[in-house]
Amino acid sequence: MTDDRAWMQLAIREAKKGLGRTSPNPCVGAVVVKNNRLIATGFHAKAGTPHAEVHALRAAGIKARGATIYVTLEPCNHTGKTPPCTQAIFASGITRVVVGMLDPNPLVAGGGCKILADHGLEVMQGVLAEECWRLNRPFIKHVTTGFPWVIMKAGMSLDGRLALGSGQSAWITNEQSRCQVHRLRARVDAILIGSGTALADDPSLTTRLSGRRGQDPLRVILDTSLRLPPIARMLQQASSAPTWIFCGPDVDVKRAEALVGAGAVIKQVRLDGAGQLDLAAVLCELGRAQCTSVLVEGGSQVHGAFLRANLVDEVQIFVAPIFIGADGVPLLDTLGLKNVADAPRFTTSRVRRFGNDVLIEGLVER
Repeated sequence: MTDDRAWMQLAIREAKKGLGRTSPNPCVGAVVVKNNRLIATGFHAKAGTPHAEVHALRAAGIKARGATIYVTLEPCNHTGKTPPCTQAIFASGITRVVVGMLDPNPLVAGGGCKILADHGLEVMQGVLAEECWRLNRPFIKHVTTGFPWVIMKAGMSLDGRLALGSGQSAWITNEQSRCQVHRLRARVDAILIGSGTALADDPSLTTRLSGRRGQDPLRVILDTSLRLPPIARMLQQASSAPTWIFCGPDVDVKRAEALVGAGAVIKQVRLDGAGQLDLAAVLCELGRAQCTSVLVEGGSQVHGAFLRANLVDEVQIFVAPIFIGADGVPLLDTLGLKNVADAPRFTTSRVRRFGNDVLIEGLVER
């Protein structure tokens, strides 16, 4: 079992090579081992391309006969954009399959392991299952609920302020923190802000990484009455990623046409009881577009709205060692709490330092 865990750990490291590139598919890694010696590795690099098992088995060739394959996610037994991985395993001569976690996709859901066992292969499940689950939270939520995984991200002062009262927010966090934000952007499918932040900051919402541009996520703006101007920076830049503007059902037609002419995609959704965009409807639309993860970057009204609606899955808060004061813009607007027990809580999963800044990461408790 100790060896199984060690080899599965290697498969997990392989899977991480595909982070941010496989959506809407999961990140998967595979390792072929024979006589406790490494034969080959593989990972899923991009949706529509061969899966991790196929890459590893091709690299192993005839050495795969009589070997064990370790795979972080249950091999598929259905034909999608690629053939079933179970067929590749049968053809390779593999005799033992060790699986990190079962695939929650209804098209698989234990069927892959069952057919492998029915064909006489030794199958072991659940090795480092928790680590494999953490690797693919967005995929798991999307494939089981249709909704994307929602990450609330913010950079704030020690006293919980996003910006000065004037709206200026530049340079609250340091260079290292900003680089980490761009690495995070490169791993998600969409980045979401409110119209207030869009108007105040005129952001580009692109991924800027040293030595390479990185993958730009889909840009999503919540703009109930279409206040964003067609000359906004995000609509006047070289980027392959589209910009979606979610608005209410009754908006000025000429404003909509001007934004469409500038390259935006207008998405009309229903309003909630408070006259604001229905966030569940927004996430449902993104899920239908195969977005498995959304980075919510604010501002305070958007953060508060997502928390009030209980739609946040993960938080990533960068805290800078400065004070701004009560006249600054808070992290959240009102949550309408009557009891501390009702406050949204999260379980801290990791705390990291980026220079003098601190990043707190956690999962929201349901």
